[in-house]
Amino acid sequence: MAADATGWPYPGPGAVGAAVIRLENVTKVYRTGSLAVAALRGISMVVAEGEYLSVMGPSGSGKSTLMHILGCLDVPTSGRYWLSGADVSQMDEAGLAEVRNRHIGFVFQQFNLLPSMPAWRNVELPLAYAGMGRSERRRRAVEALERVGLADRLDHRPGELSGGQQQRVAVARALVTEPSIILADEPTGALDSRSAADVLSLLDELHSAGRTLVVITHDPDVARSASRVVRIRDGLLAPAEDQAV
Repeated sequence: MAADATGWPYPGPGAVGAAVIRLENVTKVYRTGSLAVAALRGISMVVAEGEYLSVMGPSGSGKSTLMHILGCLDVPTSGRYWLSGADVSQMDEAGLAEVRNRHIGFVFQQFNLLPSMPAWRNVELPLAYAGMGRSERRRRAVEALERVGLADRLDHRPGELSGGQQQRVAVARALVTEPSIILADEPTGALDSRSAADVLSLLDELHSAGRTLVVITHDPDVARSASRVVRIRDGLLAPAEDQAV
């Protein structure tokens, strides 16, 4: 077990640089009236810069809640979360939005593409939200689609693309802001086996280019693409969290 400059441990396999993600005893409790449901019950983990990590668990295990916290889409009920050295667990919504825009790209199972817009317009959306000018948005969207092999599909709407191509558009959208971290939630869950293999190959390329990847999955075949797997069940990490695949 190695340690970064501040003494925090992180696993040797797949650990490329200093810790970029640190969670300390993070909990998440959802309340509906008098009912309280603990989705996370004390998660402590570290992800190194440049690592490819898979978070694996069954439905209801807390893995999607964990991703929402890692992606600054939600905040812990208790505990601390440091992202690139910043304590994001103490930030307000404006601060969290800035962190998301600057550091994180998201890939979801259902693609989340706008059906009325061509591929390049879907990809440019994060840049539009950031206030970037139209010509620069278009240039960067086209470049991102070229990187995922869709240079000939710029003007195709989602309904004119296969499932695998739609997920590639979603990956291009995640890349267009040049994030250092990619979070993918069941990225192959809606795909056939061939398209899933293509998307996993693309994720491998992104990792090889130096990005930190965290992939949420229940699929052992997807998990095996990562250099390390952590297993979550009932809101807790399993003891085998440091085992490489």
